[in-house]
Amino acid sequence: MRRHLPYVLSGLALGGLLLGNAALAPDAATVGALDVALVLVMAAALGVCRRHPVLALGVVTVAMLALHVRVHSGVSAAFPVLGVVYVTAWRGYRAAAAVASVVFLGGFLARDVSVAPVDRPNQLIVERTALLLGWFVAANVAGLVGRQRRAYLEQVEQRAVEAERTREEMALRRAGEERLRIARDLHDSLTHSISVIKVQAGIAVHLARKQGDEPSATLLAIQEASAAAMRELRTTLDVLRAPDDDRVGLDRVDELAERTRAVGVPVQVTVAGRPRPLPDEVDQAGYRVVQEALTNVARHAGAATARVLVEYAPAGLTVAVSDDGQASPARPPTPGVGLRGMRERVTGLGGTLSATANDDHGFTVRATFPLREPA
Repeated sequence: MRRHLPYVLSGLALGGLLLGNAALAPDAATVGALDVALVLVMAAALGVCRRHPVLALGVVTVAMLALHVRVHSGVSAAFPVLGVVYVTAWRGYRAAAAVASVVFLGGFLARDVSVAPVDRPNQLIVERTALLLGWFVAANVAGLVGRQRRAYLEQVEQRAVEAERTREEMALRRAGEERLRIARDLHDSLTHSISVIKVQAGIAVHLARKQGDEPSATLLAIQEASAAAMRELRTTLDVLRAPDDDRVGLDRVDELAERTRAVGVPVQVTVAGRPRPLPDEVDQAGYRVVQEALTNVARHAGAATARVLVEYAPAGLTVAVSDDGQASPARPPTPGVGLRGMRERVTGLGGTLSATANDDHGFTVRATFPLREPA
């Protein structure tokens, strides 16, 4: 109704103009009930011209010709026909608009010629007919131009949508190519070195046992850490090649704790709350925070004990790693690349990360991730 309302109001306004002009024109006949009915038919046809332009054009043309023949309302009878001619041409029915224009102009001219008095100069009839002819030509041309402009705008919009889709596809393709390049670089630069470390550690363990000695805990930790690094590297390469593959998560925190214990750092793991499935990005980020924090404890804390806390809450996840090592408020450690990477990873998911020295001694890393409450 909102789309058709302007047409209905235009029909009523034109109907009032026609009746007023017929009542005031000196050469017009008396307006009767049939003339009012013709005006109402014209208004109703204008109301549906958007949906049925050709039918509305025929009804309006016939009604206005009949009104002009009966009342002689002048050029105002052409106004509704001009409007529907424009809409019809704009909708693409050029032949119907042209035929209706010729029919109305012919009927209008025939009526004027038939009732023209003998003493009335023919110049007035010719001028009025020429004026109407120009109006109808303008209405047809305007409708065609409007249709061409609409088609052009639709084509431009379609091209913009196609260009945007092509841009997105190109960006995805470049991202995929970049992932493959990174995967190849990591494979070439890291896999060989880690493999050499793993092989050398394995040989050292084998020779020690062959000689009847028990391998040292440090050597076994190197062997285990290199094997774990190879597994994680393969997982990372698989993720880079296929982003939808499974990733590491908090369910593997116990493995991190075991590897850290193997290098001589006691680790206590506490899980608070009820564990529940997490978004992949949050699950992986929590795992990486624990991994980086435990690595820092093993490297920098000295003789210390690490405590890992994984707390599940309805609206968030908290991951904390603390130790009782050498750090103190008077001598806090200098943030390195690992802490900056953790902070970027956590804040990128809308979380917060704090890495501060404890009041007495030791260091604590705490990351909080927002989560939606489960249904």
